[in-house]
Amino acid sequence: MIKKPKDLIISKVENLRNGKKTATITHIIQGDELKEKAKMFSKISLPPGGSIGYHDHSDDFEVYYILKGEGVVDDNGTIVKVSQGDTIYTANGATHSIENTGKEDLEFIAVVILT
Repeated sequence: MIKKPKDLIISKVENLRNGKKTATITHIIQGDELKEKAKMFSKISLPPGGSIGYHDHSDDFEVYYILKGEGVVDDNGTIVKVSQGDTIYTANGATHSIENTGKEDLEFIAVVILT
């Protein structure tokens, strides 16, 4: 199966996980396509100053792969600057958040896999 950009569903989520501003989520693979093995395979875009709030991953694990922009991740209480090419991995009950601290949109692939 091939999906063209026009086929992808895009949603806007205000204050995602109690974060700031509006996240734009491009759902690359979703629903039944995930074969009950994952919750999400999407591209997320956060505007400058936007964020995804602090949350945990107890029954799943999440990977972010930064495509563009810069920001900070609260990785289980440790603040780390991130930019293009960085990967964030959160699992085993660990917690994280991400915030765009740059002047352009922060874009990343987000994958949430069930454990």
